[in-house]
Amino acid sequence: MSAGANNALVSFDNIGIAFDGRTLLSDINMTIHKGEIVTLIGPNGSGKSTLIRTLLGLQQATSGRIQRHAQLRIGYMPQKLHIDPTLPLSVNHFLGLVKGVKKQDIPAVLTRLGINKLANKQVHFLSGGETQRVLLARALLNRPSLLVLDEPVQGVDVNGQIELYNLIASIRDELGCGVLMISHDLHLVMAKTDTVVCINQHVCCSGSPQHVKEHPEYQALFGVPGAEDSIAIYSHHHDHTHDEHGKVMPNDSHSHCNH
Repeated sequence: MSAGANNALVSFDNIGIAFDGRTLLSDINMTIHKGEIVTLIGPNGSGKSTLIRTLLGLQQATSGRIQRHAQLRIGYMPQKLHIDPTLPLSVNHFLGLVKGVKKQDIPAVLTRLGINKLANKQVHFLSGGETQRVLLARALLNRPSLLVLDEPVQGVDVNGQIELYNLIASIRDELGCGVLMISHDLHLVMAKTDTVVCINQHVCCSGSPQHVKEHPEYQALFGVPGAEDSIAIYSHHHDHTHDEHGKVMPNDSHSHCNH
């Protein structure tokens, strides 16, 4: 995708964040363009959530600046849904709580995500995959120019993860929006990502998924993939399973992956 200035939705320019005398992030440079899927990866404690909080305006940068497109609209999908299980709350009601949402828009979004049958289901009875699609629906109701997805496949099995990544890519194609995804694992997102930015308090490496996968700093943080090429995971036809590390297992194995 071309990276013209007019296509830039958000630019992080030398962002640094320190708190209580501790440096959380330093010299972060990153740009997200219209129609581009950017995946932000890094180990636990690397500063991914801190950077997103800064993008969302929930935290101030200590140094540098964030430049936002004048018409930027962010649709945010949190990692988890925290709702009191004793609170009776249907999916329709939950989505209707989104600020500025038009209730007549809800059915179309649910249908687009294949979850229209969940409209009257209680939120706390949803499965992991259903919950993630409802959270995605909530983000889409803002008609975003930028989707910010925090671990969007949390609690979803491997097949469900692949379906969700395919869905996110098709939504990008339809809306022409930018997408910023946070992930701890590059393996499953590679085929649906344009640009990867690997951080560990600073930008370790960035570029195409293949470039990052082969970068020494990425390999030092995450290890070198096994005998099977990680990219191949996305093109499989469900004729095998994966162990807890994403490694392809033979057909007769009962191992599976729950990220």
